[in-house]
Amino acid sequence: MTALPSVLLSAAGQLRDRCSALTFSRPVSHVYNPLQYAWQPHRSYLERFGGNKKKAVFLGMNPGPFGMAQTGVPFGEIAAVRDWLQIEAAIEKPPKEHPKRKITGFDCQQSEVSGRRLWGLFRDRFISADAFFAEFFVANYCPLVFMDAGGKNMTPDKLAAAERAALADPCDEHLHALIANLQPEWLIGVGAYAEAQGKKLLASFPKLKVGRILHPSPASPAANRGWGEVVTKTLVELGIWA
Repeated sequence: MTALPSVLLSAAGQLRDRCSALTFSRPVSHVYNPLQYAWQPHRSYLERFGGNKKKAVFLGMNPGPFGMAQTGVPFGEIAAVRDWLQIEAAIEKPPKEHPKRKITGFDCQQSEVSGRRLWGLFRDRFISADAFFAEFFVANYCPLVFMDAGGKNMTPDKLAAAERAALADPCDEHLHALIANLQPEWLIGVGAYAEAQGKKLLASFPKLKVGRILHPSPASPAANRGWGEVVTKTLVELGIWA
């Protein structure tokens, strides 16, 4: 293993441990930290694909319940991680599991639509995962999954202000380490929230370019109308794709 994945693993371990020490109030009922119970596939992801500098880093908000929450890989839709990234490993359980949001790992039968769209676009364009990761990388800003008492997914922007601030400290530090080591020309936010987190880096990395693509969530009406074509057009216009 080269030195670069070791640095990324150390940064991810610090993010994992610092985030696991945080507490959250109602309406948050359950918090999952995939960097704890799904560490093995996340480690494999960093070791296999984090070994070189990148042209661009795609940054998501936080794990989805049927994506990274199950596989430990950002936007980690089961089939994409297992069949295209060729990563599969045993997944443990979070300490406090919501009865409506069971962690079954690679046995999960539900598909994360956002991950299926994102990785599907990359697969269609680059064919092989190695070809994609030669220039690009995918990460999440926040590693935690938040749910209310009914099991509904909650995004980090819905947290109380003090809790958002406490969460931002380790997440910002990890993102800084990621960019410092991968040295991308571009950081591309997958959605407006991730773009905003990326722009906070500009004081430290004045040459970094920050852009945004449409989030692939099915909750977005625009994403349900030719998402792949829209994103391809955006990336070509930015000069990231030919």
